[in-house]
Amino acid sequence: MKEFSDVQSQIQKICSEIAGISGQEESPAVDECDLSLKKLDEFHAQLQELQKEKSERLHMILEFVSTVHDLCAVLGLDFFSTVTQVHPSLNDSAGVQSKSISNDTLARLSETVLSLKEDKKQRLEKLQELATQLVDLWNLMDTSEEERSLFDHVTCNISASVDEVTVPGALTLEIIEQTEVEVERLDQLKASRMKEIAFKKQAELEEIFAHAHVEIDTEAARAKILELIDSGNLEPADLLTDMDNRIVKAKEEALSRKDILDKVEKWMSACEEESWLEDYNRDENRYNASRGAHLNLKRAEKARILVNKIPALVDSLVSKTRTWEQDNGITFAYDGVPLLAMLDEYVLLRHDREEEKKRMRDQKKFQEQLSKEPEPVFGSTPSPARQPSTKKVVGPRANGSTNGTTNRRLSLNAHQNGSRSINRDRKRDSTPAAPVNYVAMSKDDAVSHISATEPVPSTP
Repeated sequence: MKEFSDVQSQIQKICSEIAGISGQEESPAVDECDLSLKKLDEFHAQLQELQKEKSERLHMILEFVSTVHDLCAVLGLDFFSTVTQVHPSLNDSAGVQSKSISNDTLARLSETVLSLKEDKKQRLEKLQELATQLVDLWNLMDTSEEERSLFDHVTCNISASVDEVTVPGALTLEIIEQTEVEVERLDQLKASRMKEIAFKKQAELEEIFAHAHVEIDTEAARAKILELIDSGNLEPADLLTDMDNRIVKAKEEALSRKDILDKVEKWMSACEEESWLEDYNRDENRYNASRGAHLNLKRAEKARILVNKIPALVDSLVSKTRTWEQDNGITFAYDGVPLLAMLDEYVLLRHDREEEKKRMRDQKKFQEQLSKEPEPVFGSTPSPARQPSTKKVVGPRANGSTNGTTNRRLSLNAHQNGSRSINRDRKRDSTPAAPVNYVAMSKDDAVSHISATEPVPSTP
């Protein structure tokens, strides 16, 4: 009978703990008429089930309490005050030995955890928004690293998820308020430095266009910025947003021009080598064993290969440029000069230059043939002691520089390397022409002629 009473007492206690209110859930009464071992085993089985349920509930309570503790630490809330509001027995500092494991306690703990998680999520979103504004303002005003480091604890969570933020005090209201104050301070500073910031963005825009060889009126653009700021008709934020959009579009345009600009650079580099090769070919001492001659010879070989590729490179440039203009509906200009016009001019000047080279080669061959033929002598008989003198026709050297110098310069642009314009000026040396009736005589013939015409003095 006593054993039945002990089991019944334990069952009643556990039922009371589960119910949350002592005596609310009564344990089964002991039937004194049935004190068999079978009945006792039933009571023991029921006691074990209740003890298992109690253990599971206590484990759930402890997990909830631990979660509440971590959330309160991150949010900067008082943990003991929070769990006491759920149930006083959950506060270890209160000295309560047993914790409440009732359904009501579990439900309230669950609600508390959900509420704290939602609060954590909202605070993190707010702080991340402030951190993004903070970084943008820092970049805009070139804030020093020392000043930025004061808010490292804020910016470190700028892309973190809710579960990743576990540092105690990371999402306290105090930190959020401090970040809001700093953002407001930088906003006011930005308004006072609007001209400086706007010109900084304009400089960035100009740099993009300069690298893309797009010509813009920088003075007019800066004057317009000053006018907008001084008039006050446009909000500073709107002005900066508009400039940011223009920078994005400029980058897109520069990217679309990149392929053509790369080929333009190759073309100009080839033109530089072509000009150097012409100067090298005009040098009569280029094959002398002087210092560096072998290096120039190697460069000349490479330059000839590169120059031979120029026509194909120009054709490719023309094709790509026309395709680009059709796709974009505007003229492709290189530093303000239409690229197709530059290419057309180069093709024409190159053709004229080739014709000039051919003419000079033909003239050289003709002069060399004339120099090999002796000139006939009229009006005198050559002396037997001397061979008749021949008069060598003066002609241009192999490079054609005697009769004149040809200066070519391809005008591409004042900014680019390798730019040049081709202007052809031809100067011819003029020598006095001999009279029509002029007869060339040797020195001996002239003396004999004078002796025959003068009277011979008589001897005394």
